[in-house]
Amino acid sequence: MQLNFTSLAEDKPSDALAQVFNRGWPGWSRWLDKRRTARTTDLRDARLALRRHMPEFEALWDNWVDVCGADDDAALFLSFWSPPRYLVNCSQAVLIDADGPFLIRNYDLDPQLNESTLFSTAWRGRRVAGMVDGIVGLADGMNDAGLAVSLTFGGRTVCAPGFGIPLIVRYVLEMCVDVQQAVEALRAVPSHMSYNVTVVDAAGDFATVYLAPDRPTIVTRTPYATNHQIGVEWPRHGRFSNTQGRSDHLATLLEDPGISAPRLAAEFLTAPLASTRYSRGFGTVYTAAYRPRAGSISLSWMDGSADAWQLGAVEPRTRLVEFSSSGSRTLATGPGRGEVSAPDSQAGGYGWPPDAVAV
Repeated sequence: MQLNFTSLAEDKPSDALAQVFNRGWPGWSRWLDKRRTARTTDLRDARLALRRHMPEFEALWDNWVDVCGADDDAALFLSFWSPPRYLVNCSQAVLIDADGPFLIRNYDLDPQLNESTLFSTAWRGRRVAGMVDGIVGLADGMNDAGLAVSLTFGGRTVCAPGFGIPLIVRYVLEMCVDVQQAVEALRAVPSHMSYNVTVVDAAGDFATVYLAPDRPTIVTRTPYATNHQIGVEWPRHGRFSNTQGRSDHLATLLEDPGISAPRLAAEFLTAPLASTRYSRGFGTVYTAAYRPRAGSISLSWMDGSADAWQLGAVEPRTRLVEFSSSGSRTLATGPGRGEVSAPDSQAGGYGWPPDAVAV
């Protein structure tokens, strides 16, 4: 399996967003068709939900729909209101050192389901950059106020009306400047499934927030998260993902007073934090790291290759990465053309691996 990682930037929703949509929507559309048994929500529901919970995004959503030329199905998807159930595994951790806070996370899934785009935007005036998830959503990212955010799946199958987590992450980065504001936003916006969101700001404050659709939000000072919350509540997924093993490993690492950012980053590229089970839908697609105080972003792969950007200067680049049972390695790199160029078959959504876990 191969993915062409691309970086893009724009100030207002325009050509770059249209490219991300044109690449991602065919795959997401197929994903929706396979998982949608009967429509339980519509565009009116989505608009009312945005107006109630994210009023600042209603006009932005209209802009996205116009730029993407989205039909009703795509417009509903771009609202991310009550999407089908999905998961994404991942591990994440925060370290504070002499250079300030350091947020690192692994994105673990089938590479063919990843949009592999670092997207820098200023859609509402604030500079936000992160890894695309759901065309307009983000799986992780940072803003120009020095707030960084990443997510992991919370290990529960309960689903209820709410927003998909990639749009919630986008909302936090567009609207918040520090951890206190981020926690307030995460408490206020309903999530349709359970997720763990780790937030850290330039001052070094951090929190891991356990979101769930059926119980109150839990705010912790835990500097790491894998794929469970107050305990492993979905045993089959817990065994498959080794969520407790990864969590215990992170706890041990972060209890070491001598742990450094380079050492922690190296740990994220090796087992048990990194996985190569790509054929079973659970492999490390990329490792993202954010330095809020310095405004730096990096993506790394298991062969030691990496790319780095400054938040305010995300220029177009491409990197072709191959994934196999031995890990991930770079095949080619080059300057980008301002285009998202990987084939549509490599884009679009989350799956439930049939030989691994199922709802």
